[in-house]
Amino acid sequence: MAKQRRFRDVKQHRETIDEKVVVESKDTLPYASKAEKTKAFITDAFMLLMPIMYLVVYLVFDGLKDFAQHRVDGWIYILIPNFIVVFLFFWKTGETPGCRAYSIELVDSKTGGKAHPIAIALRYYFELIAIASIVGLVMEFFRSDNKGLHDLLSGTVLIKKAENSIE
Repeated sequence: MAKQRRFRDVKQHRETIDEKVVVESKDTLPYASKAEKTKAFITDAFMLLMPIMYLVVYLVFDGLKDFAQHRVDGWIYILIPNFIVVFLFFWKTGETPGCRAYSIELVDSKTGGKAHPIAIALRYYFELIAIASIVGLVMEFFRSDNKGLHDLLSGTVLIKKAENSIE
């Protein structure tokens, strides 16, 4: 049963110490640092993206010359499987291999819980747009919460995992 507050306390904006602790802890998430996010991105690029790129260039096309002639098709063949793999990792566990290596996970920015599948899909496509635009790359360096353009548009954020969580 919730504790009832007196009208005088509410009117004079008095709060108990317990209420302040609850309010402060609810609003803050342990955001992942720029360095952790960058290292996780590079790790994912080499572990997930590079094998797909190799398969597309040398198995689907006959090498780099053929890939260069059909560049748009080649990138579509690369990005669709990469999207599927990244989506499945974020949907099932909330982290990719790069995120796991640096103890960060993807969560909903409002609730701090598991991100919705639509938000995960939108995050991937907004991340492509953020990488392609200068604003998307630079925005993260001017924000105190380390959110990029794709995090703001999709409503997700990468946070540090709890130290005592059991996997």
